[in-house]
Amino acid sequence: MNNSSEKYLRLFGVTEAQMRQLVAEGLRGGGDWCDLYFEDTVATDLVLRDGEVSSGGSQEDYGCGIRVLDGEKTGYAYAESTAWNELLRAARAAGSIAAGSASGSAAIKAASIPGTPHSAADGSYYPIKTDWRETEASQFVPVLRKLDAAIRQKDSRVQKVVAVLSWQMSEIMMFNSLGELTADTRPVGSIIASVIFRQGNQIENRTVSRSFRKGAEMITDALVEELACKAVEGLDDRFDARRPKGGEMPVVMAAGASGILLHEAMGHAFEADFNRKGQSVFADKMGKRVAMEGINILDDATIPGNRGSLNYDDEGVPGQKTYMVQDGVLRSYLHDRISARYYGIASTGNGRRESFRFNPIPRMRCTYMESGRDGTLQDLIGSIRKGIFVDQFANGQVKIGEGDFTFYVKSGYTIENGRLAMPVKDINIIGNGPEALADIKAVAGDLKIDDATWTCGKDQSAYVSCGIPSVLVNKLIVGGE
Repeated sequence: MNNSSEKYLRLFGVTEAQMRQLVAEGLRGGGDWCDLYFEDTVATDLVLRDGEVSSGGSQEDYGCGIRVLDGEKTGYAYAESTAWNELLRAARAAGSIAAGSASGSAAIKAASIPGTPHSAADGSYYPIKTDWRETEASQFVPVLRKLDAAIRQKDSRVQKVVAVLSWQMSEIMMFNSLGELTADTRPVGSIIASVIFRQGNQIENRTVSRSFRKGAEMITDALVEELACKAVEGLDDRFDARRPKGGEMPVVMAAGASGILLHEAMGHAFEADFNRKGQSVFADKMGKRVAMEGINILDDATIPGNRGSLNYDDEGVPGQKTYMVQDGVLRSYLHDRISARYYGIASTGNGRRESFRFNPIPRMRCTYMESGRDGTLQDLIGSIRKGIFVDQFANGQVKIGEGDFTFYVKSGYTIENGRLAMPVKDINIIGNGPEALADIKAVAGDLKIDDATWTCGKDQSAYVSCGIPSVLVNKLIVGGE
């Protein structure tokens, strides 16, 4: 055992021998897998309204979740402390739940790096220079005031600014019936500005944010200036924007935040639980062409400092980069240990959970499409006689089984004879995930990962990020006039 593992064992007040005993208790009823997930999370936030920091607070969440698998059946229980009697109770409860259901016979493959399990402290995708827990909340009050002032100085139409700074530090330790012990310290820092602008009788709202798996060193004057500029960017066009004439037409999507459509309309359909249950439209397409040659779609846990990155997933599997679509062909789903067992392969490290109170399930991390070779954004726009360019999406709806989606577009422009024309707003983009993927006709070389505060909901919340280069989809339905 290395010294970094000792730190986590002391924090949670258990020994390896005790964890082995908990696993044995969980499996006493005949299960074939047991894992333990210990968590200590401290979260703090500060909120500025009307130029003053008016609220803030801090909370701690601490406990352990214990899972027992018996074939396809799952038993799960958790304790909101690590007192020995509470841990034993949770282990026995999880085992009893699993044993109380019809059981099968299966064995989970070891999905970790061969050899002695190691702590993420041995090498991290999010090294911390300044631990948030070693800072005082009061030192960030001037940061929020500076952000408020910077936004107001850049545009006289600002009516209201709400700025939020939040951070979270999580200590995680995992142990399982293979004897694998893994541990991780996960930071997340976020800064958000929601702004209301007024011009005459018109009101526009805009929210900008940045979030990273970094320590307090992420808060800089440069970051404040970047957010302030982003808050007022293109505001004149937003006030002049109108609804265009709708219909089926080519759509050019801007690099960066347009990746949310990739996440929602396609990424969820690549998650292995939907596929092994036959609920995804991609369930029968493994090894088949789903996009044109040259298109590569990944889910990546290894980008330094990225909000979606993970040294280990929430089943103790090392973070990795997974190509879902490679050169246009579907090559991999996103697996947790359960789906990996079903397909007879190793986990891709996508087992994630909201907290120790939840079972891990297949979830995305940072989902994006690699840059293409079809020139620049201007080249894509220049190739269109009549169409739509969109650069900011809002909430959407997706049917995983059918692949149908609709997304609300916050801003964009009509394209007329290869040039951007009228600014547009209040439109929907409607399509089908597999059809839209197959209908991508050009991919620019300008991949951008969007570092906003993306959070994915799939019965549980999970920190994610997304990205995409500028792409041209040959035809989508644009809901307008």
